[in-house]
Amino acid sequence: MMMNSVEVISFMIVAICGLGAFISNHKHLLNVLLGLEFVMLSIFGMVSVNMSGVGLEVVFVMFFLVMTACEGALGLSLLVSVVRSHGNDYFSSFGILMC
Repeated sequence: MMMNSVEVISFMIVAICGLGAFISNHKHLLNVLLGLEFVMLSIFGMVSVNMSGVGLEVVFVMFFLVMTACEGALGLSLLVSVVRSHGNDYFSSFGILMC
């Protein structure tokens, strides 16, 4: 079953809003991670609705969901590590080359 135009437009709007949040909110690390998760959620919605007519959709959807959960766990562990080492999650408080 293919997606109709309303579903495509709604998922594209969600993806564009997520990308906007990912790009514009770069003051805190948590805001960047939430924007990235928002983009992944929209991609997950597109994949799950688009693959609903295929016989192996459960395998692909579960694989994508596992990868998204691993990405979220890695982002949260990075956030905890940064907060423990620098005291906050501001991007201005640490540099690119600082370990």
